[in-house]
Amino acid sequence: MGWVMMSERELGRIEVLSRVVDGSMSTATAASVLAVSTRHIRRMVKRFREDGAAGLRHGLRGRSSNNQIRPGLREDVIQLVRDHYADFGPTLAAEKLLERHGMKVSRETLRGWMAEEGLWLSRKQRRTFHQPRLRRERVGELIQIDGSDHRWFEDRADRCTLLVFIDDATSTLMQMRFVPSESTFSYFEALDGYLEQHGRPVAFYSDKHSIFRVAKAEAKTGHGMTQFGRALAELNIEILCANSSQAKGRVERANRTLQDRLVKELRLEGISDMETGNAFLPGFMARFNAQFAKAPFKPDNLHRPLNLRTDRKAEILCWRDQRYVDRQLTLRYERKRIMLEQNDVTRDLVGKYVETYAFADGRLDIRWKGLSLPYSAFDHDQQHVTHAAITENKRLSDVLAYAKALQEAAPPKVKTVGKQKTRYEPTGKKSPGRRSWLDKRAERRAEEAAQVAGQVSATP
Repeated sequence: MGWVMMSERELGRIEVLSRVVDGSMSTATAASVLAVSTRHIRRMVKRFREDGAAGLRHGLRGRSSNNQIRPGLREDVIQLVRDHYADFGPTLAAEKLLERHGMKVSRETLRGWMAEEGLWLSRKQRRTFHQPRLRRERVGELIQIDGSDHRWFEDRADRCTLLVFIDDATSTLMQMRFVPSESTFSYFEALDGYLEQHGRPVAFYSDKHSIFRVAKAEAKTGHGMTQFGRALAELNIEILCANSSQAKGRVERANRTLQDRLVKELRLEGISDMETGNAFLPGFMARFNAQFAKAPFKPDNLHRPLNLRTDRKAEILCWRDQRYVDRQLTLRYERKRIMLEQNDVTRDLVGKYVETYAFADGRLDIRWKGLSLPYSAFDHDQQHVTHAAITENKRLSDVLAYAKALQEAAPPKVKTVGKQKTRYEPTGKKSPGRRSWLDKRAERRAEEAAQVAGQVSATP
C-alpha cells in the first residue's frame, strides 16, 4: 500500500474511528467528539473497515471540482467588462452578462475578478477623506448657518426645525430659533434677531438649499438670486454655499450635540412649544458658549453696525417681486387678482411692472418707484395647497400640517378635469339645420318687401 495524502482533520478521524472499531469508544461518544451524527459515524466505520484509512479521504481529492469554471471564461468576461461595463458594479455587470451575452457568473466571483483587474474598488477603497479646514481668525468673518429638523420636544409636540447660526472662528452659538420649517421668512426672522444683536458679519456659509442658492444661474427667467441672497446683497453680506456637509462641519456637529443636550434640557424644563422654547434659548446659548466656545486667533471683531431704520430693514427682509399691470389695471399675485384703484399715477401703469412687497405678517404692499399704490384683492380660490403642489423635503411636514388644517376646516373644491370654460353645455334646442338657397332667397325678398312698404308709408 502506497502513501495516502490526508488532512489533519482526517487523521483525527482515523484515531477516533480506530477506537470505535476496537470497542474502546461508543458510537454516540465518537459522534459527539467529531460533531457529526451517529448515522454518519456508522457510515465512516463501514468505509474504514472496508478500505482502511484511504476510505476516509475526500472523494474529490486530486480531481477537478464539479463547479470548476471552464478555461478561458475569466478572460472572456473581463474583456466584455472592459469593453462595455467598465463603470458597472459587479451585481449589475453580472446581470447584463447573463442577459446580453449568455454568460452566467456569480456576482461575488465577478467582484473578485474585477478587483484583481482594477475594475472595481471596495467601499473602503472608494472612501474619500475630507481635509480639515482651519478656523477663520476673527469673530464675524464667517458665520455658518443651517436648519436641523428634529423632534426637539420629543412626543410633547410635533417635529420642528431649529435654525442655528454659529461663528466659525470660535464655535460660538450666535443665534438660534425654533421655526415650523426652513423657509425664506423663517430665515428672515432669525436674521433680524442676529443683526439686532451682533450687527452685519462678513459672510454667511450655508448648504445648497434653494433658500440660499439658485439651482440654475443661467436660467432665462427669474432674478438670478434668491430672496435671501437679495436681502444679504442689500445688507452688503456675502453668502457662500458649501459643496458638502463636511465643509460646514462645525454647524453640523453643533446640531448633533444640540439634538442630545438641548432635547434633554427642554425635557427637564417641561417646555413643549416653540414660543416657550425660543424664550428659553438665550439662557441655554449663554451656558453652552461659556462651556464650549473657543478663543479666536485674533481679537478683532469684524461685525459692522447695522445703521438702518426699522422701516428700511423691514423692506429688505421681505419677499420682493415684480408684476405686470394689464389694461384693466389688474395684476396676479399668489393666486389672487389685484385691482389697482384708478388715480393719476395708476392710469399710466398699463403695460408696466410694479414692485410687490410681501411681509412676514401677511401684509402685501404694491409700489411704483417707491410710492405705495392703493388696491383691492380678489381671491378666486382660498385653498392654497393644490393637489399638484411641488414641495421640498425640508418643508414637507409644515405643508402637510397646513393641508390637514384646510381639510378639517372645509371640504376641498375639486374642479372637473378637462376644458373648463369652453366645455359644451346642452341647451335642449334642436338645430334648424343648414338653410338651402331657396330659404335664403325667400328671406331676402321678404326683407326687400318690408323696406318698400316702409318707404310707401313714409310718403305723404
